[in-house]
Amino acid sequence: MAPKEARPRLLLVDDDPLIVDALQFVLEDRYDVSSASSRPAARALVQRLDQPPPLALVDLGLPPAPHAPHEGFALIEELLAANQDMKILVLSGQNNHANVRHALTLGAVDFIPKPCDPDLLMARLGHQQMILEVETARTGTERGIDGILGTSPAIETLRGLIRQFGAMAFPVLIEGESGSGKELVAQALHQVSDRSAQPFLAVNCAAFTAELLESQIFGHAKGAFTGADAARPGFFEQAGRGTLLLDEIGEFPLGLQPKLLRVLENGEYYRVGETAPRKSAARIIAATNRDLREEVRAGKFRQDLYHRLGVLSLRVPPLRERGDDCLSLADTFHKLYAIEGPGCTLSPEARERLRRYDFPGNVRELRNIVIRLDARYAGRTVGVRELEAELETEVLPAPVMEDVDAVAARELETRGFSLDAALENWERRYVNAAIKVSGGNLSKASRLLGVNRTTLYSRLQRLSISGGE
Repeated sequence: MAPKEARPRLLLVDDDPLIVDALQFVLEDRYDVSSASSRPAARALVQRLDQPPPLALVDLGLPPAPHAPHEGFALIEELLAANQDMKILVLSGQNNHANVRHALTLGAVDFIPKPCDPDLLMARLGHQQMILEVETARTGTERGIDGILGTSPAIETLRGLIRQFGAMAFPVLIEGESGSGKELVAQALHQVSDRSAQPFLAVNCAAFTAELLESQIFGHAKGAFTGADAARPGFFEQAGRGTLLLDEIGEFPLGLQPKLLRVLENGEYYRVGETAPRKSAARIIAATNRDLREEVRAGKFRQDLYHRLGVLSLRVPPLRERGDDCLSLADTFHKLYAIEGPGCTLSPEARERLRRYDFPGNVRELRNIVIRLDARYAGRTVGVRELEAELETEVLPAPVMEDVDAVAARELETRGFSLDAALENWERRYVNAAIKVSGGNLSKASRLLGVNRTTLYSRLQRLSISGGE
């Protein structure tokens, strides 16, 4: 067994102790495994660690609702908030197509159905380790303004604002959806500023409890609390005259907000356990995927702090607003992540389908789609069918897509049209789809349809559909 410090840290989240024991036995030779049995326990574990783990194995069915995927979906989002580069592999028996696609859209990098072959699991984890090494080896220029890829008007505008704001000392508020690249924009702001030779530090406000966050950003004195065996400088002090990114600022605890406001107003802060003020010369950049105006109206965020943080503001456009940028980004990801030989090639039809996709998971989702396609179809051409299997939603092929109102109007002009028959046809399609997706399990099918099992059984009889178990 490799020394513990030489093994990558891996977070394992599953509520079945037998599965946890078995997986720990399989994984312990190559990974430093930490386990949790619920979403709150996993979040608390990550908050206690010095650094979030780079790898995670997550079950979707977690308490208090182990027969539904919602807790697992929420945990994926929380883990990526703690570490946007974390490689999350879902290991779950809830492996219908809808769950697989949604987990991948949220940012999971792989989905492995239970029960799984140990060799397959180790191979999938090993592949993600190689990807982590590729990402770690990126050059500094890829983290600056040159890393803001694309030629769409939205991105050209963003690059112009980055150059304009980079020369200023005011705080900057970066707003944008999850996965859109807010930290990359913050790094670019730092690179084009006169602080580029100074440190760039980032702290994720969602990754710590209020007590730990205060210690992390302000530092603490020796003996300030249990376990504080030595004095420790915080991020404000470590940043010096550089840049400090406060990511997920919408999660910043309300009770700590006055202390952050003081830093923004006059640079003063206090280490936890000290009474003498210290001065910060760091530039503050904040990032959020929340609407802070709504948070202010809801009483969850101070209005004065919001105005201080937003002296300058940038909006990172979602990928769906960036036109053909998705294609150039896909080409870049193909070159970057084809680490086990030649990647795949998208057919012209697949490239057009990709261009029309909404990308609910933004650039992060596109990156993961490319990685999966390269792994599964290395050296081959990928068509629309193979691409569709990786996307969150399905749409009709382009020749069939037309205005829904126009279709309805034409059907109404057809002799003998019946609204009841049309509605029954749609009902039949969804019930049949639910039965197919659930593998004939009526309990699962009823959950997918949002009805109880008795109601579903009655509809099966009325529609003369053969049910499952």
